[in-house]
Amino acid sequence: MKSPLKIVMISSEVAPFAKTGGLADVVGALPQVLRSLGHEVIVVMPRYGSIDGRRYGLRRHWDSMGVWMGNTQEWCAVDVAYNDGTPVYFIESNKFFERPGLYHDENFNDFNDNPMRFAFLTRAGLQVCQDLGFAPDVVHVHDWQTALASAYLKIWHWNDPLLGPAASVLTIHNIAYQGKYSASFYDYLGLQWGNFTPDKFEDYGAINFLKGGIVYADMVNTVSPTYAAETRTPALGYGLAPYLNDKGDRYIGILNGVDYTQWNPQTDRLIPAQYSAQDLTGKAFCKAELQRRFGLEQNPNIPIVGVVSRLVGQKGLDLLAGAMESILQNMVVQFAILGSGDKWLEGFYGGLPSQYPGRVGSYIGYNNEVAHWIEAGSDFFIMPSIYEPCGLNQMYSLKYGTLPIVRATGGLDDTVQQYSEADGSGTGFKFWETSPAAIYYTVGWAVSTYFDRPQHIQRMVQSAMAQDYSWEKSAAEYVAMYERAIELRG
Repeated sequence: MKSPLKIVMISSEVAPFAKTGGLADVVGALPQVLRSLGHEVIVVMPRYGSIDGRRYGLRRHWDSMGVWMGNTQEWCAVDVAYNDGTPVYFIESNKFFERPGLYHDENFNDFNDNPMRFAFLTRAGLQVCQDLGFAPDVVHVHDWQTALASAYLKIWHWNDPLLGPAASVLTIHNIAYQGKYSASFYDYLGLQWGNFTPDKFEDYGAINFLKGGIVYADMVNTVSPTYAAETRTPALGYGLAPYLNDKGDRYIGILNGVDYTQWNPQTDRLIPAQYSAQDLTGKAFCKAELQRRFGLEQNPNIPIVGVVSRLVGQKGLDLLAGAMESILQNMVVQFAILGSGDKWLEGFYGGLPSQYPGRVGSYIGYNNEVAHWIEAGSDFFIMPSIYEPCGLNQMYSLKYGTLPIVRATGGLDDTVQQYSEADGSGTGFKFWETSPAAIYYTVGWAVSTYFDRPQHIQRMVQSAMAQDYSWEKSAAEYVAMYERAIELRG
């Protein structure tokens, strides 16, 4: 290894403190693995009102820290806690973060001052480095919320002895969310009006946080190789493909890792019985218990398809809804569904158990234990996503011997190997078309394989459970990217 690196990560969410999606999981897990490789990492995030300080051992680090925003100085306190040894600094501001939600209110309306909140978080993260005397080799930021850090480094801190030499790395977890806001916020950002141009921050008269971050970052990555290729196209680049293509080989895909301390059927304390590839007895017991818990017919010979998902169009759950009646009328199969999201989809999936008693069970909402039960007790796990930057549930499913049924997009395509009827190789079933018909026929393919070629299912389960998507490999790729960013920064 080259000399150890000093890395600061600034993120709007970090597991276990605050989470809405995979971003939190990445920033919760990656620093631990980087530390195990000998690097020094600190993390900066908001102190949201929902964070239980006592539970996580937060303590006051500074009572007061000033942060310049444009011509305004904001003030905040800074707390600190440790996530498996990694210092996490919390920016405490009643003005910006003392709210029930992270990004929106209880009615899912985005907070009007989100551009100010997250620009402030970003600047505060850099200020924490200055006040600590922490001279980072790399400033690693995530999604639009903290993307401006790369610009601040080059516009505000280029001659700063502590922050000026730092390289910037931006990770895009979902390019559909870009942080587009009225130009009326631009003065507050303090990024100089000379930079409000179509090749930097301006986007049809609005500010685009992610676009500006991409332009200024030394390296940009996203969370799977296939998604990196997809986002370079007009169809899935959401208007930013030209700027990603301009980065050339400074834009890459690195697959997210899995935290196998939390997701491993051999050690999982949340499931009814542990099991391994060598002894699947526990999986059969988990299936029986899942059937019982979800009110499904108690029959070990009926395959279960699991769903753990946000119930939204991006995840293809509307397409699955369009295929469900035909599937349930024509196939011997059960469904165990967990999720929340669009009200009509909640209503649809929540109503299926009464329409198909003993065939479908649903839990509308989110429950981590139930998610583990579904992963362990199901035979198949379906993810019909329209796009999927990385996806984690398909990788959890592989480890649990639950064969994924996925649309071949993003990280789903990278991590699931297509089943071959010739020899029973592969780890799941893939389809390409975004339609209820494609879902119907692929579920049918999986179900018929279950009944007609059980030896192939057995071989696939063994192959699936042997897959390794641990963070160690991904972390090594992140380190290589950091070193490249440092070289580019000069």
